[in-house]
Amino acid sequence: MTISLKSFDPPKRVLMGPGPSDVHPRVLSALARPTVGHLDPTFIGLMDEVKALLQLAFMTSNDLTLAVSGPGSAGMETCFVNLLEPGDTAIVAVNGVFGKRMKENVERSGAGCVLVEEEWGKPVDPDKVESAFKAHPEARLLAFVHAETSTGVESDAKSLCALARQYDALSIVDAVTSLGGIPVKVDDWRADAVYSGSQKCLSCMPGLSPVTFSPDAVERIRSRNRKVQSWFMDLSLVMGYWGAGAKRAYHHTAPINALYGLHESLLMLAEEGLEASWARHKRLHLALRAGLEAMGLSFLAAESCRLPQLNAVMVPEGIDEAKVRARMLERFGIELGAGLGPLAGKIWRIGLMGASCTANNVLLCLGALEAELTALQAPIRTGVAVPAAMAAL
Repeated sequence: MTISLKSFDPPKRVLMGPGPSDVHPRVLSALARPTVGHLDPTFIGLMDEVKALLQLAFMTSNDLTLAVSGPGSAGMETCFVNLLEPGDTAIVAVNGVFGKRMKENVERSGAGCVLVEEEWGKPVDPDKVESAFKAHPEARLLAFVHAETSTGVESDAKSLCALARQYDALSIVDAVTSLGGIPVKVDDWRADAVYSGSQKCLSCMPGLSPVTFSPDAVERIRSRNRKVQSWFMDLSLVMGYWGAGAKRAYHHTAPINALYGLHESLLMLAEEGLEASWARHKRLHLALRAGLEAMGLSFLAAESCRLPQLNAVMVPEGIDEAKVRARMLERFGIELGAGLGPLAGKIWRIGLMGASCTANNVLLCLGALEAELTALQAPIRTGVAVPAAMAAL
């Protein structure tokens, strides 16, 4: 490979796939601020503010709330390795790709995994979860995905967390795609461990994973019989770095500038207001839906469980979905996502997340998609998508 010896200058894209979403200019500006030391008193103050802003975003008073130095997958692994020990039993609900990743984490923690499987495109069935608890009273943990990014489906987090409590188990909730886009009410749900990602509805760059742990989860961590298998993700050590006050135990060099960016994105969320952010994602989803349905396209998920920020749209019969995505990227600079697993080739995943969730992007995407489908002689109605979205707006 020949090295160019030039600075990398990425093209300007409109990120409307499953993530990352567009990074807001305020966040990009924050990333460029001068780096200070990870134990500098001013940075400790920033960490305190990040914690408080994350508590607001998660709607929780949990003291153990922080940003894991790694992407959402690192937040996921942090939850599992701290709350499970070899020989434990965990129930994992799988209705898409990311539920399968939870299963992997359970098994790599040395615990036994009981799967509750649901058809992709449908939410987790609480009745099936309860049946699993009745069949496995030894289960100490329930894990599920709140907003399944591979299918665009929302599951009923409050009911599932209630089941975990009813059967004396802790709950782990994947909120990577939901935080900031739809209600995530950690204290109201009485969820025990919830993790998210910086790159979706928070309008931030990838690389950080907001997490929060209930007092019951903290007690589970403190009463472990064995050390956490991961030194880096051992919260009994990390607590000392993200603890209260200026005196903190060195654990690792935090991604300082990335935390500047997360702080700015959380400030923006607080300024907009949680309910206003949820309403914006819903309103622009409805406009996108109006345009897609006017063309004759349909969704994978039923309206009752459909995510506004991640739209799984069925590909018309006879259309090469990869070719459409490639043309959208080349001609319009729009990135859409492909289907995964059994949905490969069958859906597009259109993201409306964070800074990407704008009326301009909805209209641009609809116009471009109509143009490309028309060029490929897809069986759609033409000239109606943008007017339908405008009417919805």
